[in-house]
Amino acid sequence: MKALLSKLVKILARIFEAVIDRPIEENWREFWESRSLTGWVLAAALGIAAAYATILFRMAIAGVQWIWIGTFDEGTASAAAGVPWWLLMAGPIGAGLVVGLGIKYLMPLNRTESVSDVIEAAALKAGRMPLKTGIYSSILTAISLGGGASAGREGPAVHLGATISAYVAERFKFNPEWGRILLACGVAGAVTASFNAPIAGVLFAHEIILGHYALRAFVPVSIASVAATSVARFHLGNFPAFTLPDYSIASYFEFPAFALLGLISALVAISFMASVIYADKVARAVEMPVWIRPVLGGFVVGLIALMVPEVLGVGYEATDNALKQSYTLPFLIALLIAKTVATAVTLASRFGGGVFSPSLYLGAMAGGAFGIVAAYIFPGMASAHGLYAIVGMGAVAAAVLGAPLSTTLIVFELTGDYEVTIALLLANAIATALTQATIGKSFFHWQLEQREVHLQEGPHRRVMMNIHVRDVMTRFDQAHPYSEDAPRLLTAAAESIRIYPYDRLNQALDLMDAHDLEHLPVCEPGKKDSAVGRITRVAALKALADGLIAASREEHH
Repeated sequence: MKALLSKLVKILARIFEAVIDRPIEENWREFWESRSLTGWVLAAALGIAAAYATILFRMAIAGVQWIWIGTFDEGTASAAAGVPWWLLMAGPIGAGLVVGLGIKYLMPLNRTESVSDVIEAAALKAGRMPLKTGIYSSILTAISLGGGASAGREGPAVHLGATISAYVAERFKFNPEWGRILLACGVAGAVTASFNAPIAGVLFAHEIILGHYALRAFVPVSIASVAATSVARFHLGNFPAFTLPDYSIASYFEFPAFALLGLISALVAISFMASVIYADKVARAVEMPVWIRPVLGGFVVGLIALMVPEVLGVGYEATDNALKQSYTLPFLIALLIAKTVATAVTLASRFGGGVFSPSLYLGAMAGGAFGIVAAYIFPGMASAHGLYAIVGMGAVAAAVLGAPLSTTLIVFELTGDYEVTIALLLANAIATALTQATIGKSFFHWQLEQREVHLQEGPHRRVMMNIHVRDVMTRFDQAHPYSEDAPRLLTAAAESIRIYPYDRLNQALDLMDAHDLEHLPVCEPGKKDSAVGRITRVAALKALADGLIAASREEHH
């Protein structure tokens, strides 16, 4: 019997191999050598770790908040309204002082880190991120948000989850491809735990961090999201981030109104991003000690909070109230303006925090205001303005983050309403398209471009930024004067052109293209008149082609 079963298995294997035209052993050997099983196990562990890290991060914010205004829950505005004015001001100012000293002495770049740093790590650093910096950044961000700084907690939670994943990937010596995948696992776990939205966590990791939907990445990222869901629901319950009433669309004739809301959401997203960009430029133009900036920013946020305490912290209480139709039209507009200013000041002052929560907040206010006006003009046809707040919440977040699919799925998992999701999909598409047409980039890519990291131009730019001159150059036996190897086409006006081994491939190609050169001498670091090697256009283009092939293989495997 045993021999018969063995023969049957072999026959079936041969038939199967004939169909797929490849030996099964070869497939399994490739699967085993890719360390996929180890990656899947670690993906589950990283999902759990990211979920616990997110929960601890939220508890840290609540702890600072309790020290300041005596409440652990999301009711920041209600608690702040009952404390003396001086205590209300003391929270953001005191937090600003601690954060200012922290970024001066603990953070290498004199700022906290967030989602844009995770995108950069995935694109240019093979998924590597320093653990110590990530922990310090999380602590300073918890102090920022707990002390009343007007920003979001999801972005920092994503960064923390990614930092843990990067540390594990490095310890297990995974290759760059798996380093990026495990980074995405930590991100998916953090998003899932933040919103209790596992599908959205998977999509966010692919859409924003990886930039592709390769099957090799989909399996471990999904495992991490499911593991994070189990942890979040065990400790926090099976409840979404917002408790929403049971709204429904009154009529399909409302879809033109949802399209118009997409336009309004684009205007809100553009205004918000423009405010943050302008505030950042103003802050950079003013010379002052780095530790002073958060103190001054906390003072301004405190002044705004004296009039509208709803701007303080993450702002989920105000967002929830807008979704439940608790605010009037003038107050919704006032909160929209106040939150935009407070968040712009917060981020420009180098407080820790993200833009996810503020985007949801602004969208809820804009959508609620739009719904009230729509109900006034068409009293018999418009849905509840709370439903418009839900759609606006997703549309503004989609436009600011550049993540229309993820935000659509978040709202779907919050509401479970298919019709509302269709309305949101329409508003998301319009808001995202108009914002991209106006600003040209998402908030995250704007942050990256401030660091001269241009990833939105396409995969070729990412590949060129991943390859350094030292990887392509031909080294000389010994250094000699730069002038001996300088191309004759190099004119007197351009003799200051220099390229170094640590420069990126795109810099070398740009120089050769600008001056119509076929090769460039490579200078010795610190000695601009001494050449240690040469980089040719042919070698540079071959490296670019090889890199594009490898990137394409990773994105489609």
